[in-house]
Amino acid sequence: MSALVAPFSVPFMGRALAELLLLAVVCGPVSVLVFLRRLAFVADALTHTVFPGVVIGFLVAGWTGIAGGALVAALLTAVALTVLTRWGRLSDDTTVAVLLTAMFSLGVVLVSRQHSYTSDLTAFLFGRLLTVTPAQLAQTAVLAAIVLTGLAVTARPLILRAFDPIGAATAGYRLTLLDLGLNTAVALVVVAAVQAVGTILVIALLIVPAATARLLTDRLTAMAVIATTVTGLAAYLGLLASWTASVRYGVRLTSAAAVVLTLVACYLLALLAGHLRRRPHPPAATVTR
Repeated sequence: MSALVAPFSVPFMGRALAELLLLAVVCGPVSVLVFLRRLAFVADALTHTVFPGVVIGFLVAGWTGIAGGALVAALLTAVALTVLTRWGRLSDDTTVAVLLTAMFSLGVVLVSRQHSYTSDLTAFLFGRLLTVTPAQLAQTAVLAAIVLTGLAVTARPLILRAFDPIGAATAGYRLTLLDLGLNTAVALVVVAAVQAVGTILVIALLIVPAATARLLTDRLTAMAVIATTVTGLAAYLGLLASWTASVRYGVRLTSAAAVVLTLVACYLLALLAGHLRRRPHPPAATVTR
């Protein structure tokens, strides 16, 4: 039992787990809304379009400036995605793809002009989970509280918008504002997670939990609870696996990647469980005399 708990008595492991648990609380319900609205590509775009903001923030103020740069880029992207997909002449997928490639390429151009191009790019993409500070934990907690409060206020119209957009409009809800609200929520999750798990791996936290939960239940509330629980469990098991591989066996296993792989493993187990649950049972044997 001590082997399962002892690693998290180390300060940097404890902070990493606390950061991921905070992200689990907010990513669970947000991922369900992303799943319902089929916004996986939009969520992916948001994780990549914050990249130039991350780079500019780093160039201006070092690692302490990343959150501010990411926040500005994320909010601008949320507004741009909402406007372009609602009133643009191109398809939503095309618009998102253009914005994604343009912003991400801008970030690569900016970071490539620095002498430490390779190491900085790797850190921006995959994060620094084991270097999370108390200040970053506080920042994540604030962003999580903002997102959860917003979702609590707008959950009903957001769900109605997902299932019946015409009905939502007839009921008097402004669809553009609802889309902007959800895009902003996703953007804030990206900002909260970018320093810990990077701009690439954060997409797993926005997609995989809800996909896993959907395989196990049809109820929205249960989906949100399961998505949150699965993310928290993957955080614990992934960090434990990374610690064990590195300390006991001398095998380098990146903590953020271990968490995401554990999350994917949970999805595969849910997929198997769902398949077994749906498989028809053989007819009972007939008893003859």
